[in-house]
Amino acid sequence: MSVRHSVLALLSEGPKYGLQLRQEFEARTGDVWPLNVGQVYTTLQRLERAGLVESDGDDGPQKPFRITAAGAQELAAWLQPPQPGSGPPRDELVIKVLIAVQLPGVDVVDLMQAHRRWVLEEMAMFTRVKADTGTDELGLLLVLDAEIFRLDSIARWLDAAEARLRHAGDAAIVPPSPPSPPSPPSPPSPPMSAATVGRRRARLDARR
Repeated sequence: MSVRHSVLALLSEGPKYGLQLRQEFEARTGDVWPLNVGQVYTTLQRLERAGLVESDGDDGPQKPFRITAAGAQELAAWLQPPQPGSGPPRDELVIKVLIAVQLPGVDVVDLMQAHRRWVLEEMAMFTRVKADTGTDELGLLLVLDAEIFRLDSIARWLDAAEARLRHAGDAAIVPPSPPSPPSPPSPPSPPMSAATVGRRRARLDARR
């Protein structure tokens, strides 16, 4: 969630102060992403230092902020599709599975199935909320649709990943434990003296 660019988008409509920005942000995102007013003012201060917004210099709670020409350029760039070559985003679940595949004794299939059960429960919950949401709550409906489709894509990826791991074989699913390091060789025994050798030979002769 880019609070920075959302603030720039709201300011592109005209000057606004911090509390107003927070209220409009929450209203337009379906009231599903609460925003602390302190976070809004911290973001505004950073944008002002970067020359992307400006204010009249009044330190009151209703000090209006305006977007600058540089801020408008930053907003326009953010609204464009991602540039090629930027690389795939780092997904925590994907990284978790990639790491778990290499961990000895970890049942990766069980791990993925547990995540899939959680995903399906979340999808069912959002689907129930969507059914109880009025058609006039457009912002919330868009958010719910996005979340349901996102969770559905995660469930599909987990199914595909499990199938790929099973096709690769058991060695890819549960890697063997690393071999134990060899024990260090025992230090050589010190040589026996001539007297010790003589005593042992005398005992052997006595037993014969």
